[in-house]
Amino acid sequence: MDGQTAEKLRGFLRELTPRARAMLLAELERGGDAVPGSDIIIRELRAAAQPFEALPAPPTVPAPEPVPAVPAAALSDLDSYAARMFFTSIEPFFVDDAPEQVHHGRIARAAAGPIWEWICRDLVPEDAKAYADNVTKLLAAGQATNAFAERVVQAIDKALAGIAGDDKARRKLAHQIGTPRALDDVRYLATVLKSRDVLAVLAGKIPPKIRNLTDEHIVSVIGFLDSTAGRQREVYLMSLVLVLGRLLAPWQLIRLAIKAADSDFPNRIAETPYAPAVTIVLAELERLVRGLDANLRRGQAMEQPNLLKDIHDAARGLRTEIDLSVDSPWSRSLAAIRSQLAVALRPEIESAPGRVRRMLRVRAPKDIVPGSMLDASDVAETEALLGFVGVCRSYANELAINEMTMRAFSEVQNYLETQSEILLDGLRAAGQGDRVYRQSQFDAAVRFCGKIFSPDYAETLTKAATVALASDRKAAAAAKVAAAKA
Repeated sequence: MDGQTAEKLRGFLRELTPRARAMLLAELERGGDAVPGSDIIIRELRAAAQPFEALPAPPTVPAPEPVPAVPAAALSDLDSYAARMFFTSIEPFFVDDAPEQVHHGRIARAAAGPIWEWICRDLVPEDAKAYADNVTKLLAAGQATNAFAERVVQAIDKALAGIAGDDKARRKLAHQIGTPRALDDVRYLATVLKSRDVLAVLAGKIPPKIRNLTDEHIVSVIGFLDSTAGRQREVYLMSLVLVLGRLLAPWQLIRLAIKAADSDFPNRIAETPYAPAVTIVLAELERLVRGLDANLRRGQAMEQPNLLKDIHDAARGLRTEIDLSVDSPWSRSLAAIRSQLAVALRPEIESAPGRVRRMLRVRAPKDIVPGSMLDASDVAETEALLGFVGVCRSYANELAINEMTMRAFSEVQNYLETQSEILLDGLRAAGQGDRVYRQSQFDAAVRFCGKIFSPDYAETLTKAATVALASDRKAAAAAKVAAAKA
């Protein structure tokens, strides 16, 4: 391999996403027939992986992996190595969501498999077979997927042109592709492939991970796009999605639109080619809410507390950085999302007081099975629910759940304040048959108080109970001794 080819190969590898590099490295290290230049490829991949391994993990599920509405079909799940390598340049434009959901500028990851099958079966079967047979050699030669990508683009353009004005042909083609948004998916795939060179340059100009989208980043991106994209609105859209994937707080993408418009008024922003940034962020926020709703239905919402924070931060960012006080499509979309969130959270939040009362209700000794106790998993779930309600309380105002959250929290708080003392009195008076059950109730009350009040409050309650019970035992022992002497 000559120096020029090797440098081309290094450039290509540096443009791949971290996930794509990891997949390629795994394939090459797995063994098999020797590939020309494989030593250079492996060395470059390992060197490139180190800085990404040192980066801190982002605080959220984004998706995807924040909790997708459908199981994420990662590129490594595709049937062939050729498919995985073909889609590496598309990776930033995938979203982990149900294929029927609309994400401006993004394709559902689950659509990758059906699209690849269509390419190989119907679109360019001979080219696809030749590509699959030679992809490793092409990659080693620095040619990667360019020639095959061009062939796919040409074939997609031809297929779409052939169905213009023919509804029957449109339905047939959509059925062949097999995804809910079939024609839109393949049209956008072709658009991304056509612009991959411009996108690769932009990708090299921005950091792999951006904690805070500063004015410096914004000026750099806007300057590049305004000088490169011209009137090609699709390039602006794809570039915005590319930047979105680098942001640890995706909602910050709207700052590009605000800067470009030099205004926070929706009408002014909508006039710029950066307006899709707001639509993209709203769709991402809606995806997070759907993910949270799915978790709530599965009883897993408490396992990802950061998801609610991400939703809160995005909603607050939209409301504080853009003037949504006047009626606009964006303000209506945000209002609908907040309403959807409130509907999803209501059953969990409003169930908290009832669950606490059911578990801590004082029972007569005759109703208690000797030696029985509260179910440990039920206690743990209720404790987690109270912690979740506490998190909701912190974000209640922004998420439009203030009234229901404050009411539920106040009910639990008042109940625990009075019931803890009653439970302690019951424990002090307990006999052999009901002592274990009453102890489990008091222990549960202590754990709940730790969530509703504070760990210090729970610790003080425990110490008070220990002192009271010790005093009762001493008094009982003294009475017993006095009785014996008498």
